[in-house]
Order: sequence, then C-alpha cells, then structure tokens
Amino acid sequence: MKKGIHPNYRAVVFHDVSANVSILTRSCVETDETVKHTDGNEYPLYKVEISSASHPFFTGKMKFVDTTGRVEKFQNKYKKVGYGQKK
Repeated sequence: MKKGIHPNYRAVVFHDVSANVSILTRSCVETDETVKHTDGNEYPLYKVEISSASHPFFTGKMKFVDTTGRVEKFQNKYKKVGYGQKK
C-alpha cells in the first residue's frame, strides 16, 4: 500500500446531544475537543445531533427535536450564492 494516502483511524467518542449517549468507536473524523470516557481514558470527542439512540426509526417513538433557526441558518449559509431566495 502507498504511504501517506490513507486516513488516520483512531478511537473517537461520538456523543449524541439529544439522547445524552456516548459511543466509542474508530473513526478518522477531525475534532478539537476531548473527553474522558467511562474506561478512564481520554479520547477525541465528536458531537452529533442524532444517532440510533435518538432517531425515531430505531426508538419506535416520535421525539420533538428543536428545529428553531434551522431555516434561518440555511439561508444565512447560502446567502452569498443566492440559493433559496425568491426571485
């Protein structure tokens, strides 16, 4: 295999902020935050809004997720391009 072209896989904690659940797995995602996991070791932390612990498909029940400001956030993100604006 060629050297230097493959991502650096390492142990990362994914934290579902909706359900307050943490999952330790291997990933190459870049993150600046770290957290001390239940095993006592410190790992990089990546926060997600939804996972199998909070998604209605996996839980079987509907859960209200705060969506206030998502439309405004989208419009602000693509304001320069003019996407989503009425002509």
